[in-house]
Amino acid sequence: MGMMAEFREFAMKGNVMDLAVGVIIGGAFGKIVDSLVGDVIMPIVSAIFGGKFDFSGLFVALGKVPDGTAMTLDAVKKAGVPVFAYGNFVTILINFVILAFVIFMLVKTMNRWKTQPAPAAPAEPPAPPAQEVLLGEIRDLLKQRA
Repeated sequence: MGMMAEFREFAMKGNVMDLAVGVIIGGAFGKIVDSLVGDVIMPIVSAIFGGKFDFSGLFVALGKVPDGTAMTLDAVKKAGVPVFAYGNFVTILINFVILAFVIFMLVKTMNRWKTQPAPAAPAEPPAPPAQEVLLGEIRDLLKQRA
């Protein structure tokens, strides 16, 4: 078996195709969740905490900052001062925790939907007892005679 035939057999296996579909759907779903976090949840969190919820500009200068340099991360980096820029990590970490919680709630809801039994069809009324059936037949016979 040639290498190309072996590769084609590998690529066409169900697991590989399922994985490819999962990656594509996961990428699209990731964009939806990013938008949910960035456009819906984070503005609410920012409003609750009274301002922009972005720590990406936080840093600690590890050297002497030259006079006249603005104390922004970009300006200090351009001045060549080594910095411990922890703010972006904190922002990404908070976004991750929120994103993980949102996905947890979505999966929990979907699992609840899966486990709920479908509504049962209304049960047919039980058959009447044999005595009632017999009495009904007698009644019908008596009506026919009259």
